[in-house]
Amino acid sequence: MSATNDRRAMRLGRSTRRQFLIQSGAAAVAASGFAATLRAEAQAAKASIPDDILYTSATRLAAMIGSKQISSVELTKAYLARIEAVNPKLNAVVTLCAERALQEAAEADAMLAAGKSMGALHGVPCTIKDSLETQGVRSTGGTTGRTEYVGVRDATVVARVRQAGAIVMGKTNTPELTLSGMTTNLIFGKTHNPYKIGYQPGGSTGGGASIIAAGGSPFDIGTDFGGSIRGPAHFCGITGLKPTTGRVPRTGHIVDYGGYFDAFQVVGPLARWSEDLELITSIIAGPDYLDAAILPAPWTPASSIDLKKIRIAYYVENGSAKPCTPETRAAVMKTVDLFKNLGVSVVEDCPKDLIKESHELRNALSTADGREWVKRMLAKYGTMTASPVISLVDTPRAPTPEFTRLAETFDANRSKFAQWFAPYDLIIAPVNPTPAEPWPDQPKALTPPPGNYGYTPTYNNTGWPGSVVRAGTSPEGLPIGVQMIAKPLREDVALAAAAFVEAGTGGYQKPTI
Repeated sequence: MSATNDRRAMRLGRSTRRQFLIQSGAAAVAASGFAATLRAEAQAAKASIPDDILYTSATRLAAMIGSKQISSVELTKAYLARIEAVNPKLNAVVTLCAERALQEAAEADAMLAAGKSMGALHGVPCTIKDSLETQGVRSTGGTTGRTEYVGVRDATVVARVRQAGAIVMGKTNTPELTLSGMTTNLIFGKTHNPYKIGYQPGGSTGGGASIIAAGGSPFDIGTDFGGSIRGPAHFCGITGLKPTTGRVPRTGHIVDYGGYFDAFQVVGPLARWSEDLELITSIIAGPDYLDAAILPAPWTPASSIDLKKIRIAYYVENGSAKPCTPETRAAVMKTVDLFKNLGVSVVEDCPKDLIKESHELRNALSTADGREWVKRMLAKYGTMTASPVISLVDTPRAPTPEFTRLAETFDANRSKFAQWFAPYDLIIAPVNPTPAEPWPDQPKALTPPPGNYGYTPTYNNTGWPGSVVRAGTSPEGLPIGVQMIAKPLREDVALAAAAFVEAGTGGYQKPTI
């Protein structure tokens, strides 16, 4: 047995609580096929997930490997070949570790032949956002000071999916420090949308969303600071989950824990099919006792939710000066109608004044120190020239009394949001007013026009969990997603809703790339 196999066997033999949860609880999630046992009669329907190994779910791939219908080596080779075929057009995967991935796949097959399994993702290949440190693999975070940096340890979430048996094939593109909605940087350049080359995939987890949609990876681990999981899921027609702030450790992310903006950053999964989101989040969640903000919160399965009993608020327009396209409105209303037809209590309700206040307060707080918090990160990583897509506008510094007033007002806004949400269990809203847009010739950070409020940052400000599922298509053939926001630590509601909407709309559709 190789030294690597020895280490894997030692990990397998440790009777830790996490391994128990991964190998039993999470494996049970995989075996159940996520929403198959939903209580409500109408919820028994599921999306038609294809058998094609490049377009099916990670959950099903794990089951295929476990039943020896396919080997991990065969599967990993197929995904690496797909990356090789589509990545020259997409520029989504920026660093490959193919040789290591194939070696680990062979080890996974050998373990399975010996009657052993590492967990619920045993032998399943994946990709990881380049902002998450990955041991032995270049991990740049899109900043030039780390152009050749090789990770010395795995970020907590990377370690957890690997301990559950996942095999990392490579790293996916991100804007510098993840601080932009445009996935481009000075090291690797632009990533493209697989539904229309020359169009953006969203950001900051744009590389992961692009390669998943193109059939080059079953899932990716991304991050969401202001919509960086939900936006790319919408633009690329896949599904994603922003967990509750405090659910998943940020340790090992290029913008990790700590500081005033700590609460905005969340780590979560992206995949083609919603059944994978619960499986992966249940594996990566929970304290690592490094990120002090993470709660030892219980995980409730989505199968326990009776959607007929929930209460829903929805809105299309959020008070922003930029209106939604007719197709975006149609996607939201199609989602609303699915729940109405189920007999769910659904009302139109939008706290436009609170959204406006939340947006303006976050902008004021983000610039109160003249963007010194961003400049400190660039200096920390040795970056001398910053990408033009991240904002370094030298705004006037707010005096300390003004900063503390802003912080107090921001928390008061969060309290008012909680009071508004109290009568409901779920919010249905657009992810963005438009589908993906073309790449500009020279991407750069733009100051949002006055009165333009995004749909996603609001729920980074509140810290609430949210899922995204494709629910429509633009006239150009570009995907349109909807987001479903639940109360804190109620990912079960957001995930049950995602599975239901996916079944009703069809969810992911294969691009022609």
